[in-house]
Amino acid sequence: MLELPLLKMSFRFTKFDLRHLRYFAENLHPELLGGAVALVAVGLTAAYFYHRLTKVPKKCLDPNNFKEFELIKKTQLSHNAARFKFALPTPTSVLGLPVGKNILARGRDSSGAEVMKSYTPITLDSDVGYFELVVKMYPNGKMSHHFRQMKVGDKLAVKGPKGRFSYKPGQVRAFGMIAGGTGITPMFQITRAILENPKDKTKISLLYANVTVDDILLKEELDNFASKYPSQFNVYYVLNKPPNEWNGGVGYITKDMIQTHCPAPARDIQILMCGPQPMNNTMTSYLNELGYTSKMQFVF
Repeated sequence: MLELPLLKMSFRFTKFDLRHLRYFAENLHPELLGGAVALVAVGLTAAYFYHRLTKVPKKCLDPNNFKEFELIKKTQLSHNAARFKFALPTPTSVLGLPVGKNILARGRDSSGAEVMKSYTPITLDSDVGYFELVVKMYPNGKMSHHFRQMKVGDKLAVKGPKGRFSYKPGQVRAFGMIAGGTGITPMFQITRAILENPKDKTKISLLYANVTVDDILLKEELDNFASKYPSQFNVYYVLNKPPNEWNGGVGYITKDMIQTHCPAPARDIQILMCGPQPMNNTMTSYLNELGYTSKMQFVF
């Protein structure tokens, strides 16, 4: 590496960049342009390379302090669920959320009291300039009230990253994912990260439980994954109240469904769970009975 002082600025260059600079300088023909002009041109070229090499997307999350982000789009997905798109400070900013982590959102309940709840964005840091949340708004939910009242132009305060789960490509051979309702969001985030990385060959089997077809969040995206990556991703929907013509599971997720659709117990697999607490407890009981060790299980 070489330090090049220029106009009271310091630039660092690789050998690759120096070869380009040398070629540029040698072909400037100072006798035609004048030495001073050539020197300025070299300086400008140096500045260009410096800018290119050091231009890194700005990460916006702060683990210790809440930061506000403006709502720029709200899309209703069902009678009680919506997709919220928030702008980051610049078009090239990224949220700065590692795969598997979540954020803490702050709002006000119906009485005006401050409330907080964790959410997993469905976007990745490959999505620059914005992030998105899918939120189900329950009648008596405290943060649900805050999101229900939000309109374009309002701001949401969040901080992070937070959470106990971390993901690195290839850390397991296969994931079995068991989700209920909005518990799909961490599964969706991880699935996207895996499938959009050509080098990551991790297989994913998703069991996703809901009450009705209309309650299935991100169904179009999940079906597209299954269609585009048939050898790597499959999803099995389970409905408590299915329509007349239904090819998926009926009722609740059973031990047999886990045995049929999830990878068998092994050291290089893991079962991820996210849903209502009673569901998580039942799934953990089933997994224990099927021979999955505690190291093979993770509950968000």
